[in-house]
Amino acid sequence: MRRLSQANETVSTWRDIERAVRDLRELAGLAQDDEAMAAEVAAETEALSKRLDRLEFELSFAGPYDRRNAIVAIHAGAGGTESQDWAEVLLRMYLRWAERRGYQTDLVDHMPGDEAGIKSATLEINGRYAFGRLRSERGVHRLVRLSPFDADHARHTSFALVEVMPQAEGAADVTVNPEDLRIDVYRSSGHGGQNVQKNATAVRITHLPTGIVATCQNERSQHRNRESAMRVLEARLLERELDRQAEEQSRIKGQHVSAGWGNQIRSYVLHPYKMVKDHRTSLESSDPDSVLDGELEAFMEAYLKMTMGGDGH
Repeated sequence: MRRLSQANETVSTWRDIERAVRDLRELAGLAQDDEAMAAEVAAETEALSKRLDRLEFELSFAGPYDRRNAIVAIHAGAGGTESQDWAEVLLRMYLRWAERRGYQTDLVDHMPGDEAGIKSATLEINGRYAFGRLRSERGVHRLVRLSPFDADHARHTSFALVEVMPQAEGAADVTVNPEDLRIDVYRSSGHGGQNVQKNATAVRITHLPTGIVATCQNERSQHRNRESAMRVLEARLLERELDRQAEEQSRIKGQHVSAGWGNQIRSYVLHPYKMVKDHRTSLESSDPDSVLDGELEAFMEAYLKMTMGGDGH
């Protein structure tokens, strides 16, 4: 039903384009001696051209999961407070990006840092082509800045890993045997380890065959936390299968780069100069403040155009 709905939407879009072109041709024939009508035809033609440009860009979303919602997991790298603060900056960046696009977000899990920032966070982002756009963000993000936590204000380099997974659609994508799950319930905790709830509502689900763990402690309801944790677990199992397929293909094509340490995709430099550089596309921006405030479209589009024709993962 999902594929049928998407196909109907695509057909409807192109039939609208076809009608618009036909109408413009007729108007153009009538507008030869009418300057006002000719100006109207020119304006409508330009608008239609821009619409076609957007549709052409959407061809970048050719992957089987590109239309889906996304689950984004952020992990602070080695370096303690510096990297934990950087991980929280990245979390805010993606929240601001989603807000700009009108996407819905849900912070599924959040592990505070020891002094500041976060050790890790898991975020659901729901909207059209959410995964298709965000898959450009998979990998290690590097920050260079004067440390706000160092009394000498020395320059520090921090790292954080961003994982991006398509939201699984239950049994259609992955099969999970309930007997393979261990489910633990505990109390949520905040900064410094203090309990933020008296009742045990946080949920940790462990998939015993793979050792994959998914947690959720954001909701006050244990049932809702369990549902969210299962969505994350299913997404991780789907990602694991997609990585396995990509590794198989790499033996033929020789190109698979995992989102692991060492595979740095983008650098954000705040000192001694200001620049954001994507190491895959070589796209640069001299305005890191805007990028960190969610202005990511240029980087995402450059990556999608570079990978157009790939497998979408």
